[in-house]
Amino acid sequence: MNWDDTKAREALRRMFDAALRSAAPRAILADHLPERPKGRLVVVGAGKSAAVMAAALESAWPEVPMSGLVVTRYGHAVPTARIEVVEASHPVPDLAGEAAAARILALVQDLAADDLVLALISGGGSALMPLAAPGLTLADKQAVNRALLACGATINEMNVVRRHLSAIKGGRLAAAAYPARMATLAISDVPGDDPAAIASGPTVPDPSSFADARAIVARYGIALPDAVRAHLDAAAEETPKPDDPRLAHAEYRMIATPLMALEAAAAEARALGLTPLILGDALEGEARDAGTLLAGIARSVAAHGQPLPRPAVLLSGGETTVTLGDANGAGGRNGECLLGLTVALAGHPGIWALMADTDGIDGSEENAGALSAPDTLARSRAAGIDPLAALAAHRSHDVFKAVGDLLVTGPTLTNVNDFRAVLVA
Repeated sequence: MNWDDTKAREALRRMFDAALRSAAPRAILADHLPERPKGRLVVVGAGKSAAVMAAALESAWPEVPMSGLVVTRYGHAVPTARIEVVEASHPVPDLAGEAAAARILALVQDLAADDLVLALISGGGSALMPLAAPGLTLADKQAVNRALLACGATINEMNVVRRHLSAIKGGRLAAAAYPARMATLAISDVPGDDPAAIASGPTVPDPSSFADARAIVARYGIALPDAVRAHLDAAAEETPKPDDPRLAHAEYRMIATPLMALEAAAAEARALGLTPLILGDALEGEARDAGTLLAGIARSVAAHGQPLPRPAVLLSGGETTVTLGDANGAGGRNGECLLGLTVALAGHPGIWALMADTDGIDGSEENAGALSAPDTLARSRAAGIDPLAALAAHRSHDVFKAVGDLLVTGPTLTNVNDFRAVLVA
């Protein structure tokens, strides 16, 4: 195939769409359902996919009596008949999420051994279910969340801290449901697919400790509200650990992961005549640096046919970070990674890229991500935007908006973390 700009862009979008289809709850959830309960079925959940997962469950079990509540991000609700859907704020929690979390915790209590609690968990669930530990307030949790998001901590580190400030995360939801059976269907949005990190692990044992949380706070120099610091120092009630008998009958099923999405994109690439290479599903680090690294690999493919021959596509997932400092940024980690790659490539011919968050929102702007082409830098400068200055100020959104290459999908109702594809023709 002769690769031109139009064909390259179409190919990248087809790979991204294939990744999203592989993680669509309506298509995959029914294949992972547990044994139906002898007693009551109570459905709870939290995350950006929670509402569509609830709708998929209702479709899969139309004759099974069920009730419950799930909380999802504003704009991510879908119609349901038997399971209530509440919307709340993400990434900084709000009162709606706090109230929903309290109701979820109450719903799973006073159940019998024949009852089943089915938990629908996906990325974003941690912020959407912000029930503070005794002695803490929602304002305390909001302040910590903002600090964690700005300091450059990894998602796993953030969740260690969150679990130790919560009355529902870190296995506490599963413990509250005992002696009922607990089954979790989860969509992973974290590097390594650690169940304790997905939505801060409300239904699984927590391997981390208060000491771990304090170490993370110290490592990043996070300023804590007095009540939060006192709570971490007191370490009065640890989260449930792997040997906790209340979690002995809890099962966990991963129904979609970043690697599954990358494998679906790789299959689409082969159908398009491209040789795919999955570099990994758990890439972390500073976003702009990751972009520079990916540019170097793409240059090697173009010049030497290593580590694979052209035409090829380099695929990767995971979750990079953007350390803002005092900058007033515009754009998320995918835009920053893409701009880092674009600057490093310096207009290299024959290389295009698409980077996006699979939930449809990259950072706090309206786009899922963006596309880059060999002429992106030239078009940016022609539009009056200095791409190097934009990268330094964490304003990737300015560049890709100016050249018309933002990728806007709206909420995708799934979330398997970041998707990066670099096409070398």
